[in-house]
Amino acid sequence: MDWTRGCTLGRGSSATVSIATSHLSGDIFAVKSTELSQSKLLKREQRILSTVRSAHVIEYRGWNVTCENGKQMYNLCMEYAAGGTLKQRGSLGEAAIRANTRAILQGLQYLHSNCIVHCDIKSENILITGDGLKIGDLGCARLADDFSDSVCGTPAFMAPEVARGEEQGFAADVWALGCTIIEMATGRAPWTDVSDPVSAVYRIGFSGDVPEIPGWVSEDAKDFLGKCLVRDPVQRWSVGELLGHPFVNEACVFSKEVYGSSSSSPTSVLDQRFWSSSIEELYPFHKKSWNSPRERIHFLANSNSNSGLPNWGWDENWVTVRSGSMEEPEVVSEAPTATMAWAGEDPGMVGFREPTPTAAMDSCNSLSHDCSETR
Repeated sequence: MDWTRGCTLGRGSSATVSIATSHLSGDIFAVKSTELSQSKLLKREQRILSTVRSAHVIEYRGWNVTCENGKQMYNLCMEYAAGGTLKQRGSLGEAAIRANTRAILQGLQYLHSNCIVHCDIKSENILITGDGLKIGDLGCARLADDFSDSVCGTPAFMAPEVARGEEQGFAADVWALGCTIIEMATGRAPWTDVSDPVSAVYRIGFSGDVPEIPGWVSEDAKDFLGKCLVRDPVQRWSVGELLGHPFVNEACVFSKEVYGSSSSSPTSVLDQRFWSSSIEELYPFHKKSWNSPRERIHFLANSNSNSGLPNWGWDENWVTVRSGSMEEPEVVSEAPTATMAWAGEDPGMVGFREPTPTAAMDSCNSLSHDCSETR
């Protein structure tokens, strides 16, 4: 499939997430890329994500290898979430927290039933699409019986047993869910009084403390959090048990009003729905009245680089990628890592930040495999 790489959505130490557009259909999707020689973690993510078929997990679209700027790049193609991340919504009311929590639980239930541990649940990795919330970024995910690597994730969301380096199983995702609920309620991560990752890991692993539960939430919410934030993983409730808890077992089906999203993912940058609503969803601090789509486009085209708005202009920073042979790319052998993956330092961990243009890169024929088009 021929496609064009556009603006950068997020960047880690070695992997970058960009927006991409199909030449044939004009459909938009996300591409997570890294150099082929450093793609071990991204290939592991591809292997896991390719087995996932759930309405509550970001959709897999395929992978390919391209030659860009003289380098071979491994690309993982995924559904594009036009609404951004849950973290961008800041602090939420309890009705939204209930609905969001249920949606995350449904995604975790699917992953856990398929023996997949996410290992990095947090608001930044919960994506907002036109179909509702979906769990994204499986860069740290592993099969439950895979003990080949050390633990990974974001320190503030690590369970005590993970911080001690003992295990990282299904129960660790439940603890991280509890931390994510606190993040939804307060607009900030738990353990805010800890200044550095080492101190956070030590406190989580050995102090006996648990994150502070906001006092304003309901008794149901406090009880639910109490079931998630149990230091002993054996005593922690499972995802299945939590789905039956009063906090989430009411009619918490997806509501566009609750989630704060009123549009589905656009199929083209010219899609009227995109210009009508998605910019406010991604950048709510730029809300204003528009007399016409022409006025909106004129404003976007003339906004400066500090406006926080994406640059959709076609220029030298856009890259055309064409598919070539169906030959399987050579798998590069790499030694396994054995280090703790801190927040922002793991090549497999990518945060979604405001779009910025990518560096100019030349394109050439690629080795490709099933980068299927978006619907």
